[in-house]
Amino acid sequence: MVPNDLTATAQVLHYVFAELGIEKALGPYRGFINCDEKLLLEPGLLDAMPCDKLVLEILETVAPSPEILQRCRALQQAGFELALDDYTGGTRPGELLALVDIIKVDVLSMPAPEVQRVVASLSGFRATLLAEKIQTREQAEECKALGFALFQGYFFARPTVIQGHRLRQSQLALLRVMALLLQNAEVPELEQVFKQEPGLSLNLLKIVNSVGTGLRSPVTSLAHAIAIVGQRPLLRWMQLLLYADDAGDTAASPLLHLAATRGRLMELLAQDLWPQHAERSGAAFMVGMMSLVPTLLNTPLAEILATLPLPTDVSAALLRHEGCLGPLLVSVEALEGTAASEPIPGLTANHVSQRLAEAMAWTHEITFVRG
Repeated sequence: MVPNDLTATAQVLHYVFAELGIEKALGPYRGFINCDEKLLLEPGLLDAMPCDKLVLEILETVAPSPEILQRCRALQQAGFELALDDYTGGTRPGELLALVDIIKVDVLSMPAPEVQRVVASLSGFRATLLAEKIQTREQAEECKALGFALFQGYFFARPTVIQGHRLRQSQLALLRVMALLLQNAEVPELEQVFKQEPGLSLNLLKIVNSVGTGLRSPVTSLAHAIAIVGQRPLLRWMQLLLYADDAGDTAASPLLHLAATRGRLMELLAQDLWPQHAERSGAAFMVGMMSLVPTLLNTPLAEILATLPLPTDVSAALLRHEGCLGPLLVSVEALEGTAASEPIPGLTANHVSQRLAEAMAWTHEITFVRG
């Protein structure tokens, strides 16, 4: 049982920094830490954190007392950037607005004219404006035109289905390989598909290079490469590769980061929830990864799944949020978004946070050689 929010935050921070490692958890990015009054004033806790990797996000519940303002200035002098959370205009004193480095404007809670008014009222401050809780691409474009420089939300994860949209040949080839792997196809059958797709063959060799460091003999054939990787790991790599851009680069893909983190988190939570059912964790990873494919391909989910002979529990989770994995997918999606996530029976919030940090670290370790 976690006694209070400060203890819970301290436990997660200790896990991320002391056990997992901040570089591993965040990769090249910076993390935002929600700070209430207790956390801001807690002696020594924030001071021990790396200021170049974190932004301290002051919650809207924090009253800007002289003590708080003094503490914020001291944290800035120590090298931290400060963000003001959930700003909706007119409720925070100018002294605090002038102090912070980033102001996060809650665009979801206001109509467009009100957002324009808030932006205009902030024109005299030096802070960078961040539009948070963006739900649609159109909303993101409108905020960009208003002068927002940073954006937060899952607008990029929402599908825009284009009628008559046709999948690229490379996407069709990936789906074909995934279907064969799901059917436990023999290596020669898989090899024939790779032979017909030079781009896929090249990526297969890159995958072998990334997982086969220390091989004592060179790869002699595509069949040999498939055998080295193994069919289940190869299926996972194919799902990740589906999110690469036309040049095969996944490094800058926000969908890849979200899908990989979601899949890995679901896999880890499934291992915790059903330790006696190892196969369920693999299915959980697939549900997480495949849940964003409609957005990636601009194609209805049912149409995509028609090309893949997925297990019944995977299809039920994706299409109807049913079975064991359907509610887990709903909880993980809520954890990512603006809604408060439902408690996951049998798991504490602190444990889920630690698993999320592990999933993020795993995602940052994914590398595809460009080319």
